[in-house]
Amino acid sequence: MVAIFVFSLLCACSGISVKPTQTAGVGQDVAEEPEFEFFAAEPDDDLTEQEYSALPEPTPGDLWDRIRAGFQLQIEYNDRIDAQLRWYARHPEYMERVAQRGERYMYHIVNQVEAKGLPTELALLPIVESAFDPFAYSHGRASGIWQFVPGTGKMLGLKQNWWYDGRRDVVASTDAALVYLENLNKRFDGDWLQALASYNSGSGNVSRAIRKNRKRGKPTDFWNLDLPRETEAYVPKLLALAILIKNPELYGLNLHSIPDQPYFVAVNTDSQIDLAQAADLAGLQMDDLYNLNPAFNRWATDPDGPHHLLVPFSSAEAFQAGLAQIPADHRVTWQRYTIRNGDTLSTIATKYNVSVRTLRAINDLSNNNIRAGKTLMVPVASADARHYSQSLTQRLHNRRSASAKTADGTRVDHQVTSGDSLWEIAKTYNVTPRQIARWNNMAPTDPIYPGQKLAIWTTLDEVQEIASNLQASKSVIRKVSYRVRKGDSLSRIASKFSLNVNDILRWNQLNPGKYLQPGQSLTLFVDVTKAR
Repeated sequence: MVAIFVFSLLCACSGISVKPTQTAGVGQDVAEEPEFEFFAAEPDDDLTEQEYSALPEPTPGDLWDRIRAGFQLQIEYNDRIDAQLRWYARHPEYMERVAQRGERYMYHIVNQVEAKGLPTELALLPIVESAFDPFAYSHGRASGIWQFVPGTGKMLGLKQNWWYDGRRDVVASTDAALVYLENLNKRFDGDWLQALASYNSGSGNVSRAIRKNRKRGKPTDFWNLDLPRETEAYVPKLLALAILIKNPELYGLNLHSIPDQPYFVAVNTDSQIDLAQAADLAGLQMDDLYNLNPAFNRWATDPDGPHHLLVPFSSAEAFQAGLAQIPADHRVTWQRYTIRNGDTLSTIATKYNVSVRTLRAINDLSNNNIRAGKTLMVPVASADARHYSQSLTQRLHNRRSASAKTADGTRVDHQVTSGDSLWEIAKTYNVTPRQIARWNNMAPTDPIYPGQKLAIWTTLDEVQEIASNLQASKSVIRKVSYRVRKGDSLSRIASKFSLNVNDILRWNQLNPGKYLQPGQSLTLFVDVTKAR
């Protein structure tokens, strides 16, 4: 039976008070908002508490009113909040963009916050974390609108595999984030500012800062803790947003209206389904389906679940009716593949863009052993790869295409070999790990694996030529760390490993006029089939 689940509406009421006080120091980290600028106070900003309280409330009628009604945090206005508030107020186009993006998710988030009796200021946290970008991915490997790193996501039960990443699941990640925030609040005895700081930088960092201040006889409230710059700005950003949302007219802001009604519903599919087929049944563009279901990495849902899709409220009936007409075994296209000599489960999985685990599960294989002449059932996408606009593969393609327009140099596709690291690859091509990560839609700390291809833009033509030659040949290349011995010379080392002296100089950025020193470490790329 196909079912539609509509998330219930709950309400909570309280208020926000703003007290104009001053605190020394402004800890400002602006990495997420590079356009940040400070500017002089304008006359309307200097209000007394009585004048602020007397300001008219915005006209009711949308979800922002429910959010305002549930404000609970007591905010002491200070310079650090003021700096953030001024940035938001000075960039109305940013707030408009964020509100339009967040319209898909905000109703559900507010419902869940109210159901738990939490401050509705927390519903604004995804603005600080991800600007409501469902595919947001940070240099620290945090993903989704709530920006969970892999370890925290797993700790909170968010499934992560080849098909699906629960950190980007709107419903699952919202539930996990609120549970996590509740637990942090309890850990810090109801202090929401310390809990929020912990959400950003880890509870251990905040606890250490508290102990340090306590030992020195200093106050232990958030504003007096010595925390990372990013965290010192993180909490003021949320508080500034609450002040701005409370009275947008004061700051000349016309908030994008968000209807106080469900945007999406969850439709039970009971089985794996091709996302192109799902979009067609629901009458949606692929981008619209992916924006509500950003957790699915590929062209179909995870065969092991979750077996539901979020669709706009207006599309649910058509989607439900369409699903009822399609048997579960017809919701994914299948192909029968005859195994050939030299095939491995891994090469077949790569060819059809599925995981080895999926092939094993579908074909009831207990291990990776296969035999030529036998057949495998393989799930295949029903549409061209480009049709799946926000799949992991297509996002990587788009990222590389964008890099091609802006990056200097020529693209080299480096194939990762066993023992490679991002740092070593970057050094070889005279680029940085962060650049490689950006070009390949990953974080610098993401693991890499043998056989993976990394797009690299480099102006080192000779390195490009070496990389191309290595890929075209049947060489077995290994990276070797060689420690110089007494009596060694560049020519002797080059001869020993069948290398060119100029290559050794380039790989290690050596000055040819300087002698090698015993104990010095050299990086060599050696063809083990030719080394002596």
